[in-house]
Amino acid sequence: MTIQPMTFSHQDHLIVRLKNVVVETRCGIHPWEQHPERPNKLSIDISLFARLEHRRLASFGYIDYDHIRNFLKAFPGRPHTPLLETLLDEIVDKCFADDRVEACHVSITKLNIFNESEPGVEVYRTRAMWT
Repeated sequence: MTIQPMTFSHQDHLIVRLKNVVVETRCGIHPWEQHPERPNKLSIDISLFARLEHRRLASFGYIDYDHIRNFLKAFPGRPHTPLLETLLDEIVDKCFADDRVEACHVSITKLNIFNESEPGVEVYRTRAMWT
């Protein structure tokens, strides 16, 4: 199930996305997920929502997502994290590093856990709820 982000009233927004960032990290609560030699493969999708105050996108500038991408690329070196929700919270913190980001949508999917499905978690956060 995919959660659709809420619609903002009467305001235009720029949406910046990082889609299908695939990383390996040690995570999970099941006994078979706690072997350091067998990290989980995750797919992470991130959308950043920034209110547009200008008619032209070029006058807005850009939202730099490199710090988020670099954070995700460091996941293989992380200690074991039992809950994906912990990873969500940490990613959301990185999303709000740019003051113009008003909201974010983050999803994490475990790719190789079960044959019949790909479990995961999602969160939609506004800056007002984050602070």
